Amino acid sequence: MITPERELWACALAIEKQHGNQAAVWIADRIGALALDGDAAGVARWKAIAEKLALLWTGEAPLPM
Repeated sequence: MITPERELWACALAIEKQHGNQAAVWIADRIGALALDGDAAGVARWKAIAEKLALLWTGEAPLPM
């Protein structure tokens, strides 16, 4: 069974695979679009995915947004 935590990691890995070194930009664009739509839950989810991507790339959690 996949846990919510593992699902976030899977999403981060998939986005990295699809978008390479532009993955963070793609995620930021997605967060911006969701914010403009007023989708707070979507923004929170993509921020969590962004955190996993940052951990993949740097080994450190990003600064709070």
